[in-house]
Amino acid sequence: MATPSAMSQSRGKVPESKGLIGGQYQPLSPSSIERIHQASLEIFAEVGFEVHYGGALEIFAQSGAKVDFDKKHVRLSPQLVEKAIGTAPSNVVLYGREDRHNLTLEGKRVYLGTGGTAINVLDLETGEKRLSSLEDVRQIAKLVDALDNIHFFLLPVFPNELPQEQVDVNRFYAGLSNTTKHVTGGVWHREGARNAIKLASIIAGGYEELKKRPIISMICCVVSPLKLDKHYTELMMIVAENGIPVMVPSEALCGATSPVTLAGDVLQVNVETLAGVILTQLVNPGTPVVYGTVSTIADPRRMSYTSGAVEMGLINAAVAQMAQFYHLPCYATAGMSDSKLPDVQAGYEKAITSLLVALAGANYIHDAAGLLEFAMTAAYEQYVIDDEINGMVMRAVRGMECNEDSLALDVIKNVGSTRNFFDQSHTVKHLRTEFFFPKLSDRLPREEWLQKGGKDARERAREIAKGILVNHKPIPIPPEIDSKIRETIPGLV
Repeated sequence: MATPSAMSQSRGKVPESKGLIGGQYQPLSPSSIERIHQASLEIFAEVGFEVHYGGALEIFAQSGAKVDFDKKHVRLSPQLVEKAIGTAPSNVVLYGREDRHNLTLEGKRVYLGTGGTAINVLDLETGEKRLSSLEDVRQIAKLVDALDNIHFFLLPVFPNELPQEQVDVNRFYAGLSNTTKHVTGGVWHREGARNAIKLASIIAGGYEELKKRPIISMICCVVSPLKLDKHYTELMMIVAENGIPVMVPSEALCGATSPVTLAGDVLQVNVETLAGVILTQLVNPGTPVVYGTVSTIADPRRMSYTSGAVEMGLINAAVAQMAQFYHLPCYATAGMSDSKLPDVQAGYEKAITSLLVALAGANYIHDAAGLLEFAMTAAYEQYVIDDEINGMVMRAVRGMECNEDSLALDVIKNVGSTRNFFDQSHTVKHLRTEFFFPKLSDRLPREEWLQKGGKDARERAREIAKGILVNHKPIPIPPEIDSKIRETIPGLV
């Protein structure tokens, strides 16, 4: 048997659980990817898309696009499409307030995090559904700060008690002051977007420092089918002008606002998100932009949005392949559920979509923690459960290493058929690095489980969440910087 000192010396370093390389799962063949690309160029040139913001129409016209100002319609040549895409960076780094939380979005490198914006939460004490508040943004940020397999914080819930004009800056402030992970959010108002950027620049040490090390990013959606609406497009241009990373996802609903076939949906998504990518590059070449989608299917029985469909995993995995084709970072969606509670349905729906999309090598997989009920409700205990799911998913992404050491041929020869492997130094060396060690899952015999209260996973997760919220202390924003923020930024509560 190995001695304790030998065990401590031979233990391997626990592998990193984020930023691992995916790409093992590929629903599209190379020829299918090329066909979608060529079909996308046809749509840009022959069908085009609507643009409902005058400033964007002017930008497209100045860049050589065919623009009908009366009909608010734009068509792009293949040359213009490919030239604009070519100016977008293939590597976008999203920074945390702590460098250990930096995310390098490129290639097939995988991260999973929260999503939103839900308007309800399941109260941690009562378990009852209620409207979400700004305090929930703070508390969920604090919870996520302590969960290792949730890699970034996308502002997850809406502060229903605030006037609309105060929502943007207060959500970003609540996030940035309660986690050191990267903070992403959608924005509602132009001044809200500008104030959130100003807020982040104060924390970062100035506007130029924020551009070098962006601790925030923003989401500006493209509307399906084939439309850049006035609201999001204006915000997209503001973010691009400031050089802040921007996600430009399409929200196509397969069978309703996009074709019923998955391949047709992916084609339309590709055109829509590329339209956003192209606009950001025409506004400010080199803008850090992230290609992406929130696409899923409409339930054919009700024609309603679904968030837990396996087809969402297939669509987002295929979209990840298209992003890789263009050498663009990918913002994808997975890990949601249509269930109303953190139950069995939530578990299998979340696990299967997160696994598919992560194995496809999507970079920034949002909505992969906390959400239930068609992304309308967040649950504190679900963040703990999803942290465990994400850990298992990332272990699958890491895959299996096969070399002379891991093959263990000499160890097998030494042990033979008469001994066991537990006392081998090879076992000690690899035990901590080869397996995923769950923190929530119960692996006790029934008798021991009953002795500990016979609690199910949801109850255990609620206890873990409560413990984190009582005991975890995120690194605060320094007091002098916090004072400057409150003196400078209007509307903070």
